[in-house]
Amino acid sequence: MVNPQQISTAWDQIRPHVLRTPVVQTDVFGMPLSFKLEHMQHTGSFKARGAMNSLLSMDVPHAGLVAASGGNHGAAVAWAAARLGHKARIYVPEIAGPAKINLIKSLGADLVVVPGAYSNALEQALQYETETGAAQIHAFDAPATVAGQGTVMAEWEDQDLQADTVLIAVGGGGLIGGAMAWLEGRCKIVGVEPFNAPTLTQALENGPETTVEVSGIAANALGAKQVGRICYNLAQITGTVCVNVEDDAIAKAQLMLWENLRQLVEPAGATALAALLSGAYVPQKGERVAILLCGANPADHPL
Repeated sequence: MVNPQQISTAWDQIRPHVLRTPVVQTDVFGMPLSFKLEHMQHTGSFKARGAMNSLLSMDVPHAGLVAASGGNHGAAVAWAAARLGHKARIYVPEIAGPAKINLIKSLGADLVVVPGAYSNALEQALQYETETGAAQIHAFDAPATVAGQGTVMAEWEDQDLQADTVLIAVGGGGLIGGAMAWLEGRCKIVGVEPFNAPTLTQALENGPETTVEVSGIAANALGAKQVGRICYNLAQITGTVCVNVEDDAIAKAQLMLWENLRQLVEPAGATALAALLSGAYVPQKGERVAILLCGANPADHPL
């Protein structure tokens, strides 16, 4: 399990390395909303926090680091490894897309592109770990990773977050797990998942060992087939619920973030807002809603 003290320690540890990302309040979507612009973090996602905390919390072996990723975690591990002077091998599935693949390459990691999905990349990463003794940096289900991701919410509260409800996109559960661990029920957290990747939704209904088939426009970021046990346990303790959204709603939210706020995000980064715009989540009158924008690496990046 992860607790607020671990997150506070992580925040102190990673603060010199990560960006303090902005917060924006706006009513352009028809109601007052608070956005945390975490897609403006190093490598374009919150993942830099968990990766940096993981590396600073361990003795990195001579064999270096290995990670499996849909793209953003791999980029974060590559960035943290380069910053701290370690070698890293990153396994990503083909669906990661050229933008994320090129980003990882640019950061100097040894990159292996694997046919299939995240689970296929993870299988090869685990094999590499066994063969070489490299340290595995898990994308979402390790205490140091989750504690690092929890610093997003610690930082947001330090920026005077005023919310009754926070909407957070869910893949494997590292980000929402960190948020649940930090907030400890002080406000409601709603997980948002595509109908094509309902990992936490199905786990809460059918148990933590449940696996799902994943597809759709956000699969390269929200494509874990099984939710992390840390996230699942925290969701059980806090009573966190999930809503699901269609790919069309995600694409619309992505476009509206660009048109209304000039924020370029990937589909996963727009998924939490999609719940509000599509009616998958309907706030009560006067309910203060906050939305975490988590990633900015679309597969078809225009630059």
